[in-house]
Amino acid sequence: MPRNALDRARDLWAGLAGTPVTFPASGDVNVVVSPGSSLCPPGWTGVVALGGAILATVPDAGLAEPVRSALPDLGHTDLARLPERLPVLHVLGPATLAYLDAGDFVAAPATAEVERLPADHPAIRALLASVPEEDADESGLEEIASAACAVREGGDVVAAAGFRPWLDTAAHVSVLTAPRCRGRGLARLAASAAVADALAIGLLPQWRARPEQSRRVARALGFREHGAQISIRL
Repeated sequence: MPRNALDRARDLWAGLAGTPVTFPASGDVNVVVSPGSSLCPPGWTGVVALGGAILATVPDAGLAEPVRSALPDLGHTDLARLPERLPVLHVLGPATLAYLDAGDFVAAPATAEVERLPADHPAIRALLASVPEEDADESGLEEIASAACAVREGGDVVAAAGFRPWLDTAAHVSVLTAPRCRGRGLARLAASAAVADALAIGLLPQWRARPEQSRRVARALGFREHGAQISIRL
């Protein structure tokens, strides 16, 4: 029986924990010691909530109990409250985690041509250079390993999307639109092409986002928000 997006996402994050572990059942919390965890930067604590369950990794055993005590009554919508309960130096996130089952995909209407360019194409680099550094970092477009699905206007690429495979399971989707062209559906158009490419090779599309605008694009394509992720340095 085919496994749904939530089950595949839980397996993905358990695989990124850096130590043998399974994602807990709904309502449960699992905190493991893993200095090599990919849920967060090295030396940080990573927390992922999916489908009502929470998996956390800590870099050393002394942090396990404080983190475990802070987590039980936090759902994924409450992860922003976690830093209030712990002695935190730095925080990354939280960001929502949304996933897409192939049958739920809603392709964007073909309102413009989408071309596929190498990820390091000069036109893609020009788009990245045209936006504030914070926007470029948030998009993750520089990190894609797929082709860039690009929309041009007047010869310039004004929107592009692609993905980076995670553990040969998920396609971590990235999208960026030039500021002057936002609000016209171009992000949805470019991202739709990237998602279609990911589904065609059997990957699970993953959309990680903080801004509401980005989350709206994902929902329009059929993504469902199953959880959230936060990284904290204690």
